Amino acid sequence: MSVAGTSTAPEGRDARRAPVSRCAGSGVDPDQLPDGLVVADEHGRVTCFNAAAARITAMRPADALGQSLEKALPLEDLEGRRWWQLTDPYGGLAIRVRQPERNLLLPGGREVLVSARYVRDEPLGPVRGVVVSLRDTEARRRTERSHAELIATVAHELRSPLTSVKGFTATLLAKWERFTDDQKRLMLETVDADADRVTRLIAELLDISRIDSGRLEVRRQPVDIKAAVSRHIQAYVAAGQPADRFLLRIEQPLPALWADPDKIDQVLSNLIENAVRHGEGTVTIDVTPTPSPREGEEIGTSVTVSDEGPGIPEESMNRVFTRFWRGSKRGGTGLGLYIVKGIVEAHGGTITVGRAADGGAEFRFTLPVSAPAYLA
Repeated sequence: MSVAGTSTAPEGRDARRAPVSRCAGSGVDPDQLPDGLVVADEHGRVTCFNAAAARITAMRPADALGQSLEKALPLEDLEGRRWWQLTDPYGGLAIRVRQPERNLLLPGGREVLVSARYVRDEPLGPVRGVVVSLRDTEARRRTERSHAELIATVAHELRSPLTSVKGFTATLLAKWERFTDDQKRLMLETVDADADRVTRLIAELLDISRIDSGRLEVRRQPVDIKAAVSRHIQAYVAAGQPADRFLLRIEQPLPALWADPDKIDQVLSNLIENAVRHGEGTVTIDVTPTPSPREGEEIGTSVTVSDEGPGIPEESMNRVFTRFWRGSKRGGTGLGLYIVKGIVEAHGGTITVGRAADGGAEFRFTLPVSAPAYLA
């Protein structure tokens, strides 16, 4: 057997302090492994029980060593059947080499992910040992809850615009002749706006998928950050916001910035929209040169967006960039800042949130200049 240890605890007073941290010949300390490791010998007696296994099962290693595998790990399936009696690792089919990972229950109903490997000296030979891996299911549960919340949020956000689109189009098709041109135009403009809302939501979902899987692509080009911020300010002024509500301050000289223009536009759009919608008073955008967050680069570009509103409560600061976080004013999916953080980090940058000098919220993101190698 390739992984082995002491088959029984030492006699006498030292039995309570039996060393369990090493599996002889492996050169690896099992207590350093993130997952639970339990090893049984050819007789089904536990010879290795690492610290993670002790934490997951709430059993002391000294109590598990030398016990039968079934007693040390009294696992049941989700229907209450004893797992080791069902699988019979030592007396089952000789062609079996492993048990795939599955959910099982410890005494008290705690759920764990269990997989097993059968060690044989030769194919079809007797089992010389069983290596069991244990993993806590809490991380998986959190992921599943997050996915369920995402599905529920998306379903809710899609229902409203699609209901509107369906209602207006059905009304126009059934009673086209009864409406004036102005009424038709208003209905079609509403349909168009709701279609845009659905498109934005789908784009957010795609962004989240790419961020979570590490597949968010960054197509770097020269970016004029001053011009990009100015475009957003002009759009808000054209939509009716007073021009004096915005203050753009640029500290020169700025380094040449290479980034993905569309994604940086998305970051700016989200941060400025949050300041306009949730903040009060003047929205200030500061663009400054700053030490680069990337090793090997001396200088980067920092953009700070702040307002004069009530700001973000201190207790909420650490949740701002998580999924579904919303400020005091409801609305939106609560996904925007999560995506912003993902985009900034995909560029090798950093983003922080804090309280502005005037009391409002302050978001600051810093990007490395990331000039292509041929320009370095």
